[in-house]
Amino acid sequence: MSCYNTHNFHIPVMGLAYTIDTPIRVAHRGISSVISVMDDELIERMNIYYCKEFNLPYKEISNKIEDFRAKRITAYLDTVDTIVVKKYQEVKKNLLENKKAVANFLETLPSISDLKNELLKYLESNHSVNHLKNILDEHFKPGSIDVNIMTKVDREQYKSKEPLPSIYNDAHSALRGFANSKVNGSVVLSAGMNPKLFSYFEEFNCFYPDVNNQIAKKIILKVSDYRSAIIQGQQLAKKGLWVSEYRIESGLNCGGHAFATDGQLMGQILENFKEKKNKLIETTHQLLIKSLEQKGKHIPEKPLNLHITAQGGIGTAEENNFLLNYYNLDATGWGSPFLLVPEATSTDLNTRILLSKATEADLYLSNISPLGIPFNTVHGTTNEYLKQQRIAKKNPGSSCPRKYLALDKSYEQEGTCTASRKHQKKSLAILDENKDQLSKKAYDKEFEKITEKSCLCIGLANASLLDLGLEIKGEEQGVVICPGPNIAYFTKEVSLDEMIDHIYGRTNIIETKDRPHFFIKELSMYIDHFKKEKMNYEADPTSIKLKKLNKLKENLLDGITYYRNLFTTNLNYFSEERNKIQTKLTEYQQQIN
Repeated sequence: MSCYNTHNFHIPVMGLAYTIDTPIRVAHRGISSVISVMDDELIERMNIYYCKEFNLPYKEISNKIEDFRAKRITAYLDTVDTIVVKKYQEVKKNLLENKKAVANFLETLPSISDLKNELLKYLESNHSVNHLKNILDEHFKPGSIDVNIMTKVDREQYKSKEPLPSIYNDAHSALRGFANSKVNGSVVLSAGMNPKLFSYFEEFNCFYPDVNNQIAKKIILKVSDYRSAIIQGQQLAKKGLWVSEYRIESGLNCGGHAFATDGQLMGQILENFKEKKNKLIETTHQLLIKSLEQKGKHIPEKPLNLHITAQGGIGTAEENNFLLNYYNLDATGWGSPFLLVPEATSTDLNTRILLSKATEADLYLSNISPLGIPFNTVHGTTNEYLKQQRIAKKNPGSSCPRKYLALDKSYEQEGTCTASRKHQKKSLAILDENKDQLSKKAYDKEFEKITEKSCLCIGLANASLLDLGLEIKGEEQGVVICPGPNIAYFTKEVSLDEMIDHIYGRTNIIETKDRPHFFIKELSMYIDHFKKEKMNYEADPTSIKLKKLNKLKENLLDGITYYRNLFTTNLNYFSEERNKIQTKLTEYQQQIN
């Protein structure tokens, strides 16, 4: 059963906390969403809260017991699943008992939907309630409870200064926690390949197809281009593991960490998947059956289901429909706009107000992530204010209570986080030793590079605690928020129904008059990226940098040509924007040249 039977959009993972309980909020309505399973301490607190809220048994999982991280994740996911099933059954019961509820429910569905068509026929006929039950059983399922694992955030664990086996690494533990849960969802892998983690999947039968060609727990790959998809898909297929969905995300026009491509733009990438989807299926299927045969497992006679979806910057119903229809996508991902939907995401009031007032100028690609990867955020967060206060008091850095990002081994074998006070004080001491060799400008630049890192472990978790009225302990870190640039065009808090209606084109909640087309917005961000790369080359010219810069330029010009043809020949969409789009394409082409 496809997780996109009821709705053709999903809510991607956002931070550590913003979607930590989103399935509890929306899955009973058929909407799929993704939980981050990085922060087991936050997860344990969520489990306490929701067990109490729904009168479910709770058993404490102390961080003193063996494998506590995986066990906490399993326990919380089981709690979420129990609540979702309960709420879903209540929705079905209401639909079976109340014909008006069926009519109201029908109005929330996309116009092209088997479920909607069947419900319309039911309302127009004199069929029995049993007929309605059959419709709901076949076409209406709760949204998928999915989890996200950043493959590279796989910190080693130590006991008495000795490293534990790799199965206790953070990402490995998270995978085990998901695999051992009763959730029949998917694990979304992001941030590239981790060979050890990929191999660890082989230990769990739930990721293999059964005799009915069903997979209890599926694998979704978040990718930035086709090449990445086929390489990772083949690597997993060689292990007997099928990728059920490739989730294409814009390299820059997204929330959270940004992974810029070498200038390949979203439209071209989607075109690649459209043209080569069958090749992707065929090549991975052949590798899959060969591996399954070697392992003595069930071999599907034909390729298993594979979805292609896209996310990053989508903001209007027309853009949504264009992606679904022109590129033949199975669904789209809508992230940042849902930060302004209290029914769907765990976002505190002050942060929602900050986001609703944020303009294009307030949103920026920062260097605050300890991972050293560009990170989308917004000016004016409480975390930024508190961080600057500590710097002013000559006490920079975080106390680092979680250590999930303690991956830098410059100073210690066990690793430190570059946002931690310990790491920053050591780095600043080294900087001061070399102070006489640097100009003031160079010193200040290095000082900022060291101290600008933020504690994401706490900053990205605090919003849910504030939203649910839970106590925040330890050093004050405030809130870090990681919206995509698209949030600038959503300027008010809305209900879940209003957001669904906006996605499906039944209403328009965007009040910003000059919102750019999402393809053009991404292109403008790549133009800025190109200019930065050009400045880096000019400051320190090398043959490698020049080759990279020329490739970036070539791909951007190819992308502009692709868009020029796309918006000239495809006359079914964006008629009102077409002239403005062509003008922008000419402007950006001139800037590159």
